[in-house]
Amino acid sequence: MTDAAAGPHRAHPVRYQGFVWLMRYTHPAFMRVARLVSAAWQWGSRLPPLVCDSLLPTLLLVNVTTTRPLHELPVATTLTAALVLPLLWRRRAPLMVFGMVTAAAFVQWLMDVQLLADIALLIALYTVAASSGRRGTLAAGAIVEAGVLLACLRWAVEEAFPTTFVAATAMVIASAALGVNVRTKGVCLEALEERAARLERDRDQQARLAVAEERTRITREMHDIVTHNLSVMVALTDAAVYAQHRSPDKATTAMLQISDTGRQALTDMRRSLGILRTDEPDAERHPLPGIAQLAALTEQMCAAGLPTRLEVHGGHTHIPATAQLTVYRLVQEALTNALKHTPSGTHAQVHVRCSTEAVTVNVIDNGPGATLPGTTPSGHGIPGMRERAVAYGGELRAGPLPGGGWEIHTRLDLDNGGEVTA
Repeated sequence: MTDAAAGPHRAHPVRYQGFVWLMRYTHPAFMRVARLVSAAWQWGSRLPPLVCDSLLPTLLLVNVTTTRPLHELPVATTLTAALVLPLLWRRRAPLMVFGMVTAAAFVQWLMDVQLLADIALLIALYTVAASSGRRGTLAAGAIVEAGVLLACLRWAVEEAFPTTFVAATAMVIASAALGVNVRTKGVCLEALEERAARLERDRDQQARLAVAEERTRITREMHDIVTHNLSVMVALTDAAVYAQHRSPDKATTAMLQISDTGRQALTDMRRSLGILRTDEPDAERHPLPGIAQLAALTEQMCAAGLPTRLEVHGGHTHIPATAQLTVYRLVQEALTNALKHTPSGTHAQVHVRCSTEAVTVNVIDNGPGATLPGTTPSGHGIPGMRERAVAYGGELRAGPLPGGGWEIHTRLDLDNGGEVTA
């Protein structure tokens, strides 16, 4: 009979056996069993750990009491209990439980009693590998492997000794490897959780720093806006009161300038606070003041009673808007201080020099020094100007001149990226 006549299963035995294996393990009954096992595993994972640990000892005790002959029952039940009951505490004291289980297994070997409860050794080894280091795992694995060798020498059939020993060794290695894998995964999860917590702390800290920086910026802006405009309005009000009887036209002009100054202050405040709101269109309608608005600022100071001369050297169109805002606020604060702390008749000069690398600002007045040399002026004006200059890598110098008057000098570096924090 030829191979073709022998049938398809004899012509291609490997293919036929694989087909039978595939049909066997994809049978609907097998799939139902697999689904039941998966559901049982998911259900068991929701149980408390002590309940899960008590399931196997209970099943093994039930098995030994129902399958052993009556005369073997006391010894078999006692040895089974000694092997499986310590597993209830394996999560709390894995090394102690491993020692108790191995001692019970050694007594069992001495008494020449074979028990299904020897699986407790593998569970104890897995627990040690999952909770101890490499040395503990290797020591526990060596002890269990020695027990496997003794058990095979006593109970394995001579012809099946190699197969039995290799199979038992494979189970020992698998238990240890599974425990090491669980421990490694736990260490990785702990590291990831610690990193996530650290990143969350860093994020919260960065958020707090951003809030503090924004609060400082808004406070500095509000101080510059309110102080300058109120100082100008007070000076214009005094001038209007003084001129209301002698020159009504000048008083009217001063009152109109007061109104314009108040509206400008409201616009500046609305612009500064509008950055915090996405639905505030006023910040887009009114751009930030810069070097081009210094001319209007000097005219306002002249109207308030501080004659001011402005000189701007070099083009400023290439300078970032935030750097121009810093220059404007520096000049504004310096002129406001001169208006507040110098007598009438004082003159001021503003020199701004622009280049591709830096912007230099000098504000000089000829009034008497507000403070003595070596003293620190009170208030937030000069500290606020110094903060603005530091944001651009500059250093503010403010103090009286040898021949009289007051000078404020600073240089803003455009290459240090400070405009982000200005």
